Amino acid sequence: MIPTPTQIFASFERGEIEREEMQALMALHARELIQEMEEDYQNPAAALIETLLARRAAGKLIRRHGARMIREILVALSEIPDFPPARNLWNASHPDVPLHCFLRIRREPVFRILSIEPKNGGIQVVTEHGSAAKGKATQRTFLLNLLNRVS
Repeated sequence: MIPTPTQIFASFERGEIEREEMQALMALHARELIQEMEEDYQNPAAALIETLLARRAAGKLIRRHGARMIREILVALSEIPDFPPARNLWNASHPDVPLHCFLRIRREPVFRILSIEPKNGGIQVVTEHGSAAKGKATQRTFLLNLLNRVS
C-alpha cells in the first residue's frame, strides 16, 4: 500500500525520503486519478450513477450528523495506519472538495460509512470497504475520540 500524499510530504519534510522518491510516489497517485478519469470518460453512465449514489449517501450523512462532523470523521479515518481507504480520504479536511467525492458506493474499492453513533465518550463509526460484490466488503468498526475537536 502506497502512503497517502499527506504521509509522503511528512516523510519528505522529516528527511526520510528524497525529493525524487517523493515525486515518484506522488506520480503513482496522479496515475491512479488519471486512470479513474479515463474510466469515467469511457463509461459516463456508470460514472453518473456512482456520483448520484455517492451524493445521496453523503446527503443522508450530512443531514444526520452535519458536514463538519463527517469531514472530521473522514480526516480521522485517513490517519489510521494500514487502512486502505485512507488513500482516498487524505484531503477530506479541504472544504472545497465535496464530501460525496470520498464515498465509493459501487466503484471498487468501495468505501461506505454504514453508521455513526455516540458511544463511550466517543463516536463509533462502522465502515465498509473493498470489494463491491455483495457480502464481500470488509466491515470495520472504529471508536473515534472527536468530541473535543468537533463543535
